[in-house]
Amino acid sequence: MLGQLAIVGQNTALVVLGGHLGPDVLGEVGVGTGVWNLGLMAMTGIQMAVSPSVAHRRGAGDLGGIGPAFAAAAWIGVVVGCLVAALLWWLAPLLIAGAGVVGVLQGGAVSVARSAAFALPALGLLLACRGLWEGCGWTRPTLAIGVLGLVQLVPVAWVLMYGGFGLPALGARGAGLAEVAVTWVDMAVALGVVWLARRRLGARGSFWPRRAEVAELLHLGIPMAGSVLLEVGLFSATGLLAARFGAVGASAHQVVLNLGSISFMVPLGLGLATTVRVGQAMGGRDREGARRAALAGMGLALTSQALSACLMLTVPRFLAGFYTADAGVAATSVVLLRLAAIFQLSDGLQVTSIGALRGLRDARVPVAITGFSYWCVGLPLGYVLAFPLRVGLAGLWIGIIAGLTVAAALLSTRFFRLLRHAR
Repeated sequence: MLGQLAIVGQNTALVVLGGHLGPDVLGEVGVGTGVWNLGLMAMTGIQMAVSPSVAHRRGAGDLGGIGPAFAAAAWIGVVVGCLVAALLWWLAPLLIAGAGVVGVLQGGAVSVARSAAFALPALGLLLACRGLWEGCGWTRPTLAIGVLGLVQLVPVAWVLMYGGFGLPALGARGAGLAEVAVTWVDMAVALGVVWLARRRLGARGSFWPRRAEVAELLHLGIPMAGSVLLEVGLFSATGLLAARFGAVGASAHQVVLNLGSISFMVPLGLGLATTVRVGQAMGGRDREGARRAALAGMGLALTSQALSACLMLTVPRFLAGFYTADAGVAATSVVLLRLAAIFQLSDGLQVTSIGALRGLRDARVPVAITGFSYWCVGLPLGYVLAFPLRVGLAGLWIGIIAGLTVAAALLSTRFFRLLRHAR
């Protein structure tokens, strides 16, 4: 959980730095990073297969299979990272223009997304390393590298965005370039950790990928990536639609989305832990242990999200004040924060439920569930409320509430049904 908070702190730093350059730059950073997040989550989703695969091998005592699985994950990360980066470079202007983002924000947003795309190959390799050590139940490197990234990002982004040391002020584009520089450094550190701890982790043997391991990871990872992209796509799509309300609307949406992302990191960390614990239990054929691990993850996530909801309801103006001094952006953020408080419980339950399902190596049906919940319920409802019914920006967030609630109910139900028949 602390590792996830450190990682999202990097995005928070970029938003805060952009916010103090004015609503236009904050809007550009928000829209651009929203599009880049599609590439980020595609890579994250594919590499999410590493952790349960390693956990199952660990639980079954198959330590010799861990090294080949990591080798396959590393090669997948680099190759897919290059492909997704090229795709994002081409798609970014089409997505931003096609969503109707106001012209004043388009150039800067495209620049952020295209600059940050160069981080994706390094990110793929970093995520392979992370899946290896987390699947073995060793999570401290995630925290250490997350903190390292945050410590690097703040000064680098400051110099690139505001100018200094002989460099010009690049504004929003500087945010994307800072993300690239920090990700490559983090990747090099992660590889060093794996090399130094290779005996402890079981990452030994040939680093040439074997077809069986590649096929297994892609069989699990592609549906997982689809599930993650459907959820992130919901937030990215609403971010692009929010930009139709101008710089103030886009900025307020980004402020609340970032605060929601911070609170989400706690249940996300619990969901990742649930994946590993359920995977290790099922590898050892311990169905009751898997049930207890899932219940613990879900209960802790609901508790943490209840606390987040209380903060959003009681001190929304105080929270918005960290991001902006603009009165219009702050006032709109307060309204949206009260709506964001409503879906905190649903968000916590759905992410730990899908984490438990990954521990069972169930990947395909959750894609259908999330697709239905987010794109057949959440986004259409939000669009209709925001535009034809003229509820405004709040309508988009009501749609998010509905989509996450439906997903939480269906995913948690599926996990306990599958576990009842698991062997």
